[in-house]
Amino acid sequence: MNKLKTFKLLGDKTAGQMPSRVLSAIQQQQDNSEILIAVVQLLLVLIFGSLYIFSPKTFSQDVMFAPVPFALMGYFVFSLMRLIWAIYWRLPGWFLAFSVVADMTLLMFLIWSFHIQYVQPPAFYLKAPTLLYAFIFITLRALRFDMRYVLLAGLTAAIGWFSLVAYAVYHGEGMDTITRDYVLYTMSHKILLGAEFDKIISIIIVTLILALVIVRARRLLINSVSQSTAAADLSRFFSPEVAAKITHAENWIEPGTGQNREAAILHCDMEGFTRLSMEKPANEVISLLAEYQSRMVPIIQKHGGTIDKFLGDGILASFGAVLDSENYAKNCLEAMEELKREAELWRTEREQKGLPRQKIRFTAASGSILFGAVGDKSRLEYTVIGEPVNLAAKLDKHAKEEAASILVTEACFEVAKKQGYLPQFKTDFLPNRNVGGVTGLVNLVTLSP
Repeated sequence: MNKLKTFKLLGDKTAGQMPSRVLSAIQQQQDNSEILIAVVQLLLVLIFGSLYIFSPKTFSQDVMFAPVPFALMGYFVFSLMRLIWAIYWRLPGWFLAFSVVADMTLLMFLIWSFHIQYVQPPAFYLKAPTLLYAFIFITLRALRFDMRYVLLAGLTAAIGWFSLVAYAVYHGEGMDTITRDYVLYTMSHKILLGAEFDKIISIIIVTLILALVIVRARRLLINSVSQSTAAADLSRFFSPEVAAKITHAENWIEPGTGQNREAAILHCDMEGFTRLSMEKPANEVISLLAEYQSRMVPIIQKHGGTIDKFLGDGILASFGAVLDSENYAKNCLEAMEELKREAELWRTEREQKGLPRQKIRFTAASGSILFGAVGDKSRLEYTVIGEPVNLAAKLDKHAKEEAASILVTEACFEVAKKQGYLPQFKTDFLPNRNVGGVTGLVNLVTLSP
């Protein structure tokens, strides 16, 4: 039975509408729950065993039948096997149901054995507080967020206790064993049917309430997994920081909302890519682009940068825009140095493979920018707006004129130094440069290995 059919059997009406990756994530939660249940079972058997070993024995040591040690040992082995199975494989439904019934059957068997172990009439075991352990086994099944196993545990407990009551009546003194006197019931081996039915009713009611809670909790689980999966999907199309803003926004995001920031803008560009894209097959171009981006993007993110957008072969990234930063310029220039090293390494690797060399330029500017949502209600985009954004892009063309692979504004360079930036590359100041598309002269700095 596939996962989708399984969820339909559980009554999840939305299962058919959920993608397989969401169902897979929910199933993973279920598998983790089974491991947790197995661990708790082991802890329970260890607790029960310790209580049995260290508590004083009130029955005769000469008794011929003492099943508790054997039952606990068997349950320990069963729980250990269940844990190993849950860790390395997925537990099938039939085994989960068998485990529920086995847990409760073992408990009822131990309670039944008390009258033999203590050499008392069967009604003796009805006074045993060990019945309370049944509620532990019922609630233990709630960890899976599957009401079927909770209902099965509660039904098994109710039937088990009813069977014990019937056995006590049948093998006791017949109808003389039954009393309506509560005092006599507490002081003797008489059976008060009302008290025993109260226990059964309590088991059933607790089971039903817990099942109802699980149904509600399961809906929350599905919603939570769906949202976390959606957030993971968003982070593939947006930067992780932007995805977090979208998924954790307290209010509906409206176009035109934004924040003023002091930030640094980084622009990466692969030289000659336009001509290359026209000469090479499409799959070769896309493959080259993917390889280039896979090398550049992690470095930008490593230094606290956020990818704003991909512009063909260009990469526009911001430092300090999405998340406020006191070291935005420093982080940007340190990223540029590492990007340059990676670009040279990639260039060498391509040469060794006999592939064309690829040259990458990096430019940056800093200053006051606006970060926010633009577009309309049907299509929004988080982006950065401001003079540093335009200047970083326009510096790319000027860097070619200066034969520079790293070019930044002097203002950005000075801010970075104030923030603790220590250049590892050789610096060369280019004062009063006329950058195309920019009014006035601009002081620039080049960095070279």
